[in-house]
Amino acid sequence: MEPISSTTKINENGRILIPSAIREQMALKAGDSVVLTLEDGVLRVESYLAIIRKIQEDFKPFRKPGVSMVDEFIAEKREEARREMEDYLG
Repeated sequence: MEPISSTTKINENGRILIPSAIREQMALKAGDSVVLTLEDGVLRVESYLAIIRKIQEDFKPFRKPGVSMVDEFIAEKREEARREMEDYLG
């Protein structure tokens, strides 16, 4: 993706207009939520979709082929509940 640079102004309400070329590149439309991060004086704007993709990429090495992480999580919770019930009942 080629960098896009643009200049904009902050209005009296503190709003910033994101130019259409940048909105298109980020696949943003009216009503979408974004995450703002301020680090070392740099304001970063990320779409939720970009953040989800980044998290999915970070967790890719932990994926097991043919195994649903949700099913795995549910199985762990059921086992945990079974152990708690055994402890409770003695």
